[in-house]
Amino acid sequence: MLSQTKRTEIKKGSHKAVIEQQALHDIIDESLIAHVAITNEQGPVVIPMLAWRLDNHVYIHGAKNSRLLRSLKSGQATCLTFTLFDGWVLARSAFHHSAHYRSAMVFGRFTAIDDINEKDRILNHFIEHIAPGRTQEVRLSNKKELAATDLLAIELSEASVKIGRHGVNDDDADMSIKAWAGILPYRTIVGPLEACVGLDPEIEEPDYHHAYPNRWYDESNQ
Repeated sequence: MLSQTKRTEIKKGSHKAVIEQQALHDIIDESLIAHVAITNEQGPVVIPMLAWRLDNHVYIHGAKNSRLLRSLKSGQATCLTFTLFDGWVLARSAFHHSAHYRSAMVFGRFTAIDDINEKDRILNHFIEHIAPGRTQEVRLSNKKELAATDLLAIELSEASVKIGRHGVNDDDADMSIKAWAGILPYRTIVGPLEACVGLDPEIEEPDYHHAYPNRWYDESNQ
């Protein structure tokens, strides 16, 4: 169950609040993009970052000269948001048009992962998440590359989830309007793979479809 704090309490659209921890994990695992907030001398800044989950932590990484990572390493409080857009809700009235979505917010402070071996393990986990088996085929990061990379972790100890899948919600007075009403789904399709220029044609194309259930490109459905 997700934490219940003043910051995680959902007041607007409270019927869309979800408290199951698994819902939070699913949104993060599918999104892989976190919008991370910091405040600097010029005011608030929100920066999109690649982000992934391992157990009960979310990780981000980047170059050591990153202004975002420098701010977060100093212990600055932050908020991460993850959003998945699932479709438009087309109502009989303009006012009731809306969207289906899944969103999550994570509050807390990041800590740095300095141990080289642990950093290597967690970064490799990210590669395996997006392309299972790939760390067995490619050159892994060397010590110089790992030393030049900052890896930060934030615990999923304070978070909220909001899921909108309510369908059309027209007023009774509008039900007789002769306009189509329903859902316009929006789906992210993964694949097919596109080989880089100069790739040895004898190299067999890998199969990553198991990592993207219900989202992998299927030519028969196009």
